[in-house]
Amino acid sequence: EVQLVESGGGLVQAGGSLRLSCAASGFTFDDYAIGWFRQAPGKERERVSSINNRDGSTTYADSVRGRFTISSVYAKNTVYLQMNSLKPEDTAVYYCAAVTSYGTSWYLPRYEYDFWGQGTQVTVSS
Repeated sequence: EVQLVESGGGLVQAGGSLRLSCAASGFTFDDYAIGWFRQAPGKERERVSSINNRDGSTTYADSVRGRFTISSVYAKNTVYLQMNSLKPEDTAVYYCAAVTSYGTSWYLPRYEYDFWGQGTQVTVSS
């Protein structure tokens, strides 16, 4: 059974940092692409970042580029999202998701993922 469990969310002041974790189980981790998404109340879900575990390539939304870093630790079946210089507009529920049957369009922000975690709340105060 595929399972994804997020952790690491919390309340921070603007300019602070958080590291989110996505622990995966039930599938061959290095065959998948893993994405981080976020959704704030009243707003459309946004793809924040993704990593292709087949080759290690990454992609980022323009709104987080230079502030957030995605990485995979294969020995732990875990993907991390390091978030620095946080802004109030980063406040959202953050989800990780996985997809294995992907092609060359995996990096696009509208690409559909198959499996989802339950999310972790990130709140950035001003």
